[in-house]
Amino acid sequence: MDFRHTMKGRRALGAVTITTGLLLTVVGCGGGGGGEKSDGTPSSKPAGGNSGSQSRTSSDPTADTALAEVKTGDIRLTVTSALRDQGGFVTVSGQVTNNGGQFWIAANWRGDERELTRNGASLAGASLVDTKGKKKYLVLRDTQGRCLCTKFDGGGVDAGKTTDWFAQFPAPPQDTTTVDFQVGGMPPASIEISQG
Repeated sequence: MDFRHTMKGRRALGAVTITTGLLLTVVGCGGGGGGEKSDGTPSSKPAGGNSGSQSRTSSDPTADTALAEVKTGDIRLTVTSALRDQGGFVTVSGQVTNNGGQFWIAANWRGDERELTRNGASLAGASLVDTKGKKKYLVLRDTQGRCLCTKFDGGGVDAGKTTDWFAQFPAPPQDTTTVDFQVGGMPPASIEISQG
């Protein structure tokens, strides 16, 4: 084999090695190998939440299973689970209910960062605050700036409807079991993290 063929082989091997490394990085950031669909949403739904905005009547009983519930005006945010996964992240999920008479637009929930404006009406601006460790955790994003969170179809929630939501965050240290969940103008909700 001459020198030219040897160099081509080394380049091909190098390309394969780099590609494999990038794939492993993406899978690791995606939370335990779940990967992503081509539309940027997680391929597996977290317990209690989904990436769509299936609506149902606000008579659903969630108060019995809620970790926390906060209200601002006619909007009620309920947190039903906060699971720590082995992949190094926490998935928080619940419901948002519009008890008002008009369509609610979730525009201020997407966050103030320029990168987050492409997420539209979503939970991209949500955060977890570890008061014990004095650290704030922002919603995880893919390499194109799309949040690993619910994006509200139509930009919000219809009057009298309840919509499921989820958001994924980097996990705080193992000994941190209580954090504050915050999104938009809603008051902080103190929640307890459980092992997934």
